[in-house]
Amino acid sequence: MRGLEVPDRTEDFTADPVELFFDLAFVFAFSQLVHMLIVHPDWEHVGKAAMIFLLLWLPWTQFTWSANAVPGNQRSVRLGFLVATVASVPMGAAVDTAFDGSGALFAIPLAVIFLMALTLLVTANERGTAGYDTAVRYSLPNVAAMVVLVVGGFVDGGARYALWAVAILIVTWSTIRAGNGDWGMRPGHFAERHGLIIIVALGEVIVALGRGVVEPLSDGEGFAASTVIALIATGIAAGILWWSYFDRTQPALEYRAEMLEGRERGRFARDAYTYSHIPIVSGVILIAVGLEEAALHPADPLEVPYRMILLAGVTLFVGGISLGAWRAYRVYAVERLAGVAVIAVFLGVAGSLEAVWLIVVIDIIGLVGLAFEHYRVEVLATDSGAPEELASHVE
Repeated sequence: MRGLEVPDRTEDFTADPVELFFDLAFVFAFSQLVHMLIVHPDWEHVGKAAMIFLLLWLPWTQFTWSANAVPGNQRSVRLGFLVATVASVPMGAAVDTAFDGSGALFAIPLAVIFLMALTLLVTANERGTAGYDTAVRYSLPNVAAMVVLVVGGFVDGGARYALWAVAILIVTWSTIRAGNGDWGMRPGHFAERHGLIIIVALGEVIVALGRGVVEPLSDGEGFAASTVIALIATGIAAGILWWSYFDRTQPALEYRAEMLEGRERGRFARDAYTYSHIPIVSGVILIAVGLEEAALHPADPLEVPYRMILLAGVTLFVGGISLGAWRAYRVYAVERLAGVAVIAVFLGVAGSLEAVWLIVVIDIIGLVGLAFEHYRVEVLATDSGAPEELASHVE
């Protein structure tokens, strides 16, 4: 890291291709989570998947903060990302068996990635500055958390659950305490990085659609009409998820971050990005489980466990966006929350409906909700005299 160039905090930059390369390694890990829940759609494995996702989020979000401090186009930074990407491969491979015999194989690479990100963060701040002191104070308890995580990988049963939960709590406490520190945050880069991880999660939805195509073709069955409709409907669902985030949410959060300065900007980034994007990304993963099952068996009713997982995914996705909107502008995503309520009722009463038509109806609910939101935010708000710039960013 000698000779590392750190731009002024007011200077923004875009994500380097190596950061996207690092994100793509998480496609493998997310795919393992989807596979786990497709095979075992029960409470036990939902709980396991939730803890594993939170653990996966730790190194990803830490590297995002670290790379926000320095440009990724420097060779030393790129080398760090490449090493972290290599470490993510065994970590992703061990996702499905992390609570069985692969605890150490999962925990050690994860800790290595996290500690590399901490090293980059500390190195990016000059010794003797407030930023350096903040980075060191933040890093020390997180190093302890990684030790707890690795130890948990070598024990069995409830002890592993407990130690990994402790590691998550330590990091969470550290991020809360860090809100009083001296942090720099570049809004453009931060918005782009979180947009990329949303794309990675949505990529798993596309992979889920692909499985619906491959299975009947490999069995020599060809395409039934219900399969074609299911693929179109699930593709539309993926498009609605993309639009729900990138059309208004992403630019609105970035716009709000640009309006803030100093510690308030850092706290906003922690709340609206690091915290609020946990339910957004995990929601997409759960939605992928429901869509994959619907694409695989379009002519059959979607079983209760998959309907519950699908509803949980929609709730988390919309809930995360709503939290971000509230944190940024103190507004409610009314139409989106209402859409979740309608979908919940529909999934409860439509148990005998074929999976393909279930997804079609959910698509219609999502599209209607977005249409009403557009009218309220960008037509009514403008007609009432609200500034056009604000009207396009309020949610």
